[in-house]
Amino acid sequence: MILTVTLNPSVDYVVRLEKFSEGNLNRTDQTAFYAGGKGINVSQVLKELDVSSTATGFTGGFSGHFIEDTLSEKDIKADFIHVDDHSRINIKLKTDDETEINAAGPVISPEKVNELISLVSRYGNGDTLVLAGSIPSSVERDLYGKLAEAAHQNGMQIVIDSEKSLLEPALRTPLTLIKPNHKELGGYIGCNIHTVEEAVQYGRDFYSQHDIEYLMVSMAGDGAVLFTKDDTWIATPPKGELLNSVGAGDSSVAGFLAGLEKGLSVKESFALSMACGAATAFSEGLAVKEDIYHYLPLVQIRGLAQ
Repeated sequence: MILTVTLNPSVDYVVRLEKFSEGNLNRTDQTAFYAGGKGINVSQVLKELDVSSTATGFTGGFSGHFIEDTLSEKDIKADFIHVDDHSRINIKLKTDDETEINAAGPVISPEKVNELISLVSRYGNGDTLVLAGSIPSSVERDLYGKLAEAAHQNGMQIVIDSEKSLLEPALRTPLTLIKPNHKELGGYIGCNIHTVEEAVQYGRDFYSQHDIEYLMVSMAGDGAVLFTKDDTWIATPPKGELLNSVGAGDSSVAGFLAGLEKGLSVKESFALSMACGAATAFSEGLAVKEDIYHYLPLVQIRGLAQ
C-alpha cells in the first residue's frame, strides 16, 4: 500500500479572468474548486494509473470535508486526522500570469501529531510512505524526520518531495526516493545549477553522500536526471504548451512509484514519470490516463556510462 501524507492540504480556488485590476472591482470568467496538496495530487495520479493509495494528513471544517469528499468521489481512500480549525483555502488567480495566495493552514496540536505518527506506524514491510509538500507553521520543522524514522522502523519505503528544511531531518534515515529540482539541489551543494550537465555532476556527488535509492532531479522544461546505485538516466520530456505549473512534480512522483509498483524497470518507470509530468503541465488539471499514455512514447531516456 502507498500512503500519501499531506500535512497541510487545501481547497484550491481557481479563478480565471481576462485582466486583474488591483484595487478595483474584478469579475471572474471561470471559477473552480479542487482538493489540493502535493500528497493528494500523488494519490489522484496514482488512481489514474490504477494504483491504489491511502491519503492522510490533517483536515478540518467545511473545507476539510470538501477535500475528503473529493477523494471519496474518485474512489481514493482517505484516512485523515481531524482537527478543529478549517483546512486552508488557497487562491490560484490565472490571468496572463498565474498568481497564488496560499493560506497558513490550521493549528495542529502535539496530540494530533502523535496520532499521525501512530497512524503511519500501522503500516510496514511492502508499504510506501510519501511525504510531500509544506507543513503547518504550528508543527515542528523536524516532523518529516520523525515520520520517516517511524516508517523505517517498520520496514516501509520512504519517498519525500519537499523543501530543504523539511527534508534535512529525514536524511538521517534511509530513503527510497527524493525529488529536488535543480535549484533545490544547488542549495544543498552550495552552487547554482543551470544545465543538465551540471545536474549530473553535482547530483552524483550528492547521491554518493546519502543513503538514497533513487535521486530524481527535475530540470523543468529540460527534463530530469535520475540517479541510482549503478546508473544515471537523463530524460527529455515531450514538447508542449505549458498550461499548468501546479502538480507536475507530484505527477512525476506518482508515475515513478506506479511504474515500480507495476513491476516496470527503473528506466520504464522514469519514462512513465516524465509522461505524467507532461500530462499535467500541458493540461488545465492533473494528468489523466489518456494523456499520460499519449505522451509516454514521446519521452526520450538515455543512460550515461558510470
